[in-house]
Amino acid sequence: MRSFASLRMTGTRAAYVQLGLNIVLFGLSWPMVKIGLQGASPLWFAAARATLSATVAFILLALLRRLKIPPRDDWSIILSVGALQLACFFAFSNLGMQSLPAGRSSVLAYTASLWVVPLSLLIGETVGWRAFVGVLLGVAGIVVLADPPRFDWSDQGVIWGHIWLLLSGFTWAIAIVHIRHHRWRTAPLDALPWQMSVAAVLLWIVTPLVEPHGHLDIHAKELWIGLIYIGAFAGPIATWAAVSVNRALPPVVGAMAMLGVPLLSIASSVVLVNEPITPPLAIGTALVIAGIAVVILEKAKVR
Repeated sequence: MRSFASLRMTGTRAAYVQLGLNIVLFGLSWPMVKIGLQGASPLWFAAARATLSATVAFILLALLRRLKIPPRDDWSIILSVGALQLACFFAFSNLGMQSLPAGRSSVLAYTASLWVVPLSLLIGETVGWRAFVGVLLGVAGIVVLADPPRFDWSDQGVIWGHIWLLLSGFTWAIAIVHIRHHRWRTAPLDALPWQMSVAAVLLWIVTPLVEPHGHLDIHAKELWIGLIYIGAFAGPIATWAAVSVNRALPPVVGAMAMLGVPLLSIASSVVLVNEPITPPLAIGTALVIAGIAVVILEKAKVR
């Protein structure tokens, strides 16, 4: 029989493989969404994405024989994650990405960890001084990303693009704080199809009202390339891998490694959607990632 140590080592190696898979799936999702938006309006694409992800998540849980209705105590977090981390994030990031490059969009949306710092203060948590240094680095990075000398203040699309993406990070951060304080009765993976369903229902309610003339061009190959990738793979499967990684590896390892997502998003956007890497993008991204890394390490120290 194999020893417990060897089994544990095998599990750890598998977790690192899943972590790598997670980074790739999420990193490629940004240019894939950009491609998908060529065949759909932002909110309609978000609603379709959530619907497909919910369907795949239900099938995945059924195949794993883990599909069950969550207990009442978990419905508050299911509604919170479904509304804020999924529905709002999908909608806001899509709205922002219709005006901004995919690579820059991924960096702005990943500021969620920076938003967590002031939110933590508001609810009375202890926040170390290094976390504030990280936030200042991140804010400096956001300013550099906006490229003030060349920023066109007359272009409402670009202005709102930045606002929508920062809001997507903010709503994600609210969900993060809630998740951190929730005592789960259900495994996070088992809650996934229900959270995706909440997002899908909310988006289908809001989308026709906000975008009455929106569309899903079912004849556009770009729509299906983006939708199938992000809805069937990068959504439910990457989330499943993330849950497995969080159980097998220290939280700080997974959090630091996931900083590779915006880097891969930028690199893949060069190849997939021909986006250039400009000095403001490179410098701003470095500052934002450095700031997030400082916040993550400070949070790990406090724990």
